[in-house]
Amino acid sequence: MDQIIRRAQLPERPAGQLVDIGIEAGSIVAIDTHISTDAPSYDAAGRLVCGGLIESHIHLDKGRLLDVVPAPADRQTNPVRYSAGFKSGISTADIYGRAERTLRESLLHGTTRIRTHVEVDPVIGMRGFDAIERLARDYRWAVDIDLCVFPQDGLTNVPGTDKLLIEGLRRGAKVLGAAPRYDSDAHGQIRRIFALAREFDVDIDMHLDVGTTAQDLDVHLVADLTEEYRLGGRVTVGHMAKLSLMPPAEMAKVAQRLANVGVAVTVLPATDLFLMGRNHDHAIPRGVPDANCLIHHGVNCSLSTNNVLNPSTPYGDCSLIRIANLHANILQVNKPDDLQECFEMITTRSARILNLQNYGIKVGNPGDIVVIDSQSPDRAVAEIRRPLTVFKNGIQTVVCEPGRIVPQTNLADML
Repeated sequence: MDQIIRRAQLPERPAGQLVDIGIEAGSIVAIDTHISTDAPSYDAAGRLVCGGLIESHIHLDKGRLLDVVPAPADRQTNPVRYSAGFKSGISTADIYGRAERTLRESLLHGTTRIRTHVEVDPVIGMRGFDAIERLARDYRWAVDIDLCVFPQDGLTNVPGTDKLLIEGLRRGAKVLGAAPRYDSDAHGQIRRIFALAREFDVDIDMHLDVGTTAQDLDVHLVADLTEEYRLGGRVTVGHMAKLSLMPPAEMAKVAQRLANVGVAVTVLPATDLFLMGRNHDHAIPRGVPDANCLIHHGVNCSLSTNNVLNPSTPYGDCSLIRIANLHANILQVNKPDDLQECFEMITTRSARILNLQNYGIKVGNPGDIVVIDSQSPDRAVAEIRRPLTVFKNGIQTVVCEPGRIVPQTNLADML
């Protein structure tokens, strides 16, 4: 064997039932209470060990846009409007540099798999796609990056965008996105995206149903088309802030429909909490749908970052565990099982959204492993515990030393 991770606490095992994990040629080849070998080892010392964290919805091409354009001065934030003034002059090198800084933060926080949305239109062209495509190649030793090509500014109302989407798909984008809110024909965009997804046999991941009322849900059309095209398990809708404005009984009906046809939901707490209700001066709605409740109704859900340090989300450290904690805090999640579910929304449930067949600590799976400074998934979320080390295909890629108190005996005596 090439590497052993010793005394690991797996999420699904009872507390204190530790195992050794053996890795050879990049894959997990053994899981046992004790593996006898002189291979190099890492002592997890009873800490939580799981598959690498999964960022299921992020915009690497828009990371750190505050370096390029300041946050809007007024209360209204529109990603189409604020990017219009600088988009034509932005270079591939600039996109790569900002995206790389964002990516490296993600790696330090235990992420080993990313689905990133990349916008195309006649103004930005394929420069963002070129940058992220290169970034994915340069960092494939540490992370798998799947590109989701999408029309941020519109599709039916922006001639030339359709051709660029097709170019991205032909160049290997595995996912097709959408932002019908910014299209003059929202339903026309949704229908075209489903047609393209069928033509190129790719998954769909849409930005959907953000607004200040629960009216006019586009997700009903998405559910109908998912059923019509038989794409259950391959369609995800992100944001879905309108669900947070619905009475529980009405939300449950929508959730049941999504569960029945196989549409997943990605909740993006940091962005939607920041953007929602900006026209209110009191009783501000939160805009974050209850992912735990959706799961209760049979919908698969993930939690993800979306944006980092840009006008739509002017903060962030790329910690998925912090995002899980934020969601739990907003929705007042406090039971251990529900907190563990939040952890699963950045691990196993995200893996299902990405349709990964080889995720997790199982013999035969890749050695994509993170060791977290906690003893259980629920406490990791509750305490926002950091990853201490990360392995990608069995090779250690990240090391973060745990903090420690430095005793000052003499000083204590003086005080």
